[in-house]
Amino acid sequence: MARLRFPVLFSARSCAHGIFMTLLFALFAAAVVRGAIAQSAPTAPTAPTASGKPAWQPAPGTVTLPLWPGEPPDGRTQPGRPRNPARGPERDTTRPSDELIAGRPVVRLGNVSTPTLTLYAPKAGNTHVAVVVFPGGGYQILAIDLEGTEVCEWLNSIGVNCVLVKYRVPDSGPYPRSSSALQDAQRAMGLVRAHAGEWGIDPDKVGVLGFSAGGHLAAAVSTHYTERMYPAVDAADRQSCAPDFAVVLYPGYLALAEDRFAFNPDLPVNSQTPPTFLLQTEDDHVAHVESSIAYFMALKAAEVPAEMHIFTNGVHGYGLRRTSLPVTRWPGLVEQWLGTIEMLPPTQPAR
Repeated sequence: MARLRFPVLFSARSCAHGIFMTLLFALFAAAVVRGAIAQSAPTAPTAPTASGKPAWQPAPGTVTLPLWPGEPPDGRTQPGRPRNPARGPERDTTRPSDELIAGRPVVRLGNVSTPTLTLYAPKAGNTHVAVVVFPGGGYQILAIDLEGTEVCEWLNSIGVNCVLVKYRVPDSGPYPRSSSALQDAQRAMGLVRAHAGEWGIDPDKVGVLGFSAGGHLAAAVSTHYTERMYPAVDAADRQSCAPDFAVVLYPGYLALAEDRFAFNPDLPVNSQTPPTFLLQTEDDHVAHVESSIAYFMALKAAEVPAEMHIFTNGVHGYGLRRTSLPVTRWPGLVEQWLGTIEMLPPTQPAR
């Protein structure tokens, strides 16, 4: 550090005045030194909410990578849209008045402008299967615990690696309104395959799982994988971003409500679309059940292996928190299906 020099001033008027000036300059020098240290040392990012709560952080012991080595690509597909619609620091937007799910609050992570992926690896019994998870939240927030970390805990319990994607919100989709979230999803798939050997993952057994808007994102990356939505960044972008299977849970945007729930033509399903598991409830009036039905029919027409479960009750946004409703037992159905498509060893029928 450069040596700091200050002029020495004397006062003939009084000793007290001289002491005062000496103390004043000493305090000034200390402030300058502190400022120089602060500029040279990195600071930990903080993202407090209005209530003072910190933003979500990955669990200790996990591996977290930024999706992009620098500024994320521009996801604008319409003139005049802001490049980065985040309105402030990343934060938990949950309010005390927000609905509880199974008696517990939900972390609603907002203003995500620096996307990441976090690897949750099973502590034992690694099957070498990986599932890339996209939480929902209407492309406005991410239900990062309900539809993210809690899902990783379940996947780890059955020997599956979970890769949780914190993709950009708000207003990052659905594609083609914006391509930001789809860019993040494609990039995440490439990064997982690029690190597959290091992380103990079979690159031919990498699937996706998403809820609500994240369910739409899982379907979008399942049907948009032949061409990246951004210029290649590095070797990870030479890896395939096509999922080997998809789990699409109470999805939105797959059918167009304004067009009598016709199938969304921006999801070009073909015979190469991966095997897909669909789940929704008939009383879901947030993301209507027609989304799953329309997608299932498109998969069937393309002769893609698909399995769909429609339950009577459950509405929307239950994650995998168990309640008395049968729909919340869906993890057993998914595990059984993964055995059916030979990603996992066969299991007994779910109960």
